[in-house]
Amino acid sequence: MKKTTTRLTLTAFAALSALAATGAVQAQSVNLYGIIDAGIETVSNTAAGNLTRMPTNSGITASRVGMRGKEDLGAGLSAVFTLEMGIGADTGASLQGSRLFGRQSYVGLSGDWGAVTLGRQYSMLFWSLLDADIVGPSVFGLGSLDSYIPNARHDNAVAYRGKFDALSLGASYSLGRDTATATPLNPGATNCAGESASDAQACRAWSLLAKYDTSTWGAALGYDLQHGRTLTSATDSVFNGLNSSATTDARLSVNGYAKFGDAKLAAGVIRRNNEGSTTKPKSDLWYLAASYAISPAWTVDGTVARLAYKDYANSDSTLVAVRALYKLSKRTTVYGQLGHISNQSLAAVSVSGGAAGSNPLAGGSQTGTMFGINHAF
Repeated sequence: MKKTTTRLTLTAFAALSALAATGAVQAQSVNLYGIIDAGIETVSNTAAGNLTRMPTNSGITASRVGMRGKEDLGAGLSAVFTLEMGIGADTGASLQGSRLFGRQSYVGLSGDWGAVTLGRQYSMLFWSLLDADIVGPSVFGLGSLDSYIPNARHDNAVAYRGKFDALSLGASYSLGRDTATATPLNPGATNCAGESASDAQACRAWSLLAKYDTSTWGAALGYDLQHGRTLTSATDSVFNGLNSSATTDARLSVNGYAKFGDAKLAAGVIRRNNEGSTTKPKSDLWYLAASYAISPAWTVDGTVARLAYKDYANSDSTLVAVRALYKLSKRTTVYGQLGHISNQSLAAVSVSGGAAGSNPLAGGSQTGTMFGINHAF
């Protein structure tokens, strides 16, 4: 069954690529793009011992192949679309629950006023973190402390984003935020399809964005709220404990950054209130990040982050990560990165967000290293 799925995926993508190259889309521009990122990671002190592997989810950024297009409709109006699939470079598997276009799949209209799009797309939480989270979806980053951060997407969503000089505004609303079940290849999934006639609030989600960017500094405010759903059987479950459509999981992101020549500093906090958790519903994820361009080819960057739970002692985790990146060309980068996590006695968070199976025992600290190559096309 797995081989059949892969064959169908490749066949469908080849057909779409062929369509983009024919006269069937000659009234619009269609671009094929992608990133392939792979490397070798070592993680110390897992529950089973030291681990060496090629992680699935990311190195410095996640692997992907996509197409985006735009058609001029006249009078300043355009039709736009994006189809983007996630790929595990270690095995070639489709990610995001083995979806064909699990990273993004949307169509919409755009103009000087912004864009309205429909489909599977990023939450506004993602856009709020884009500049302040300097290490981004790296294997050692904020995603190690909260797996939703690099997976902040909603199915069945209507979204608006517009940019007006330095100010960016955005909002989204999902009728059913996630049809997939969490797996090692899909850590952000939540098994909450929604779109229910008997419970209109089930699995709904919405998000907001306000962002201000200048040439030297910027600040952003983002909000993301997800509803759960009522369980249908004794074996049914929704991830994060949202076992009722009345319960919610909300994240508020506040951050800012400043540039000083070749250096950049950023800081922020993500405050979370998960009503589905009876023990650790409230937390703050603080982070401080920096980068410095040593030369046009060399860049060093890093982050310090702390996940702190309110009213639940001895469960905090502190992550430190540093990276060195060297551009062999405009499109090809080699890199090395180092991460370390310190867990309090009741925490067992892994330093790595690259794949499942690397958590330490409760209270354990870990060090991770990774060397790899990233190519964009």
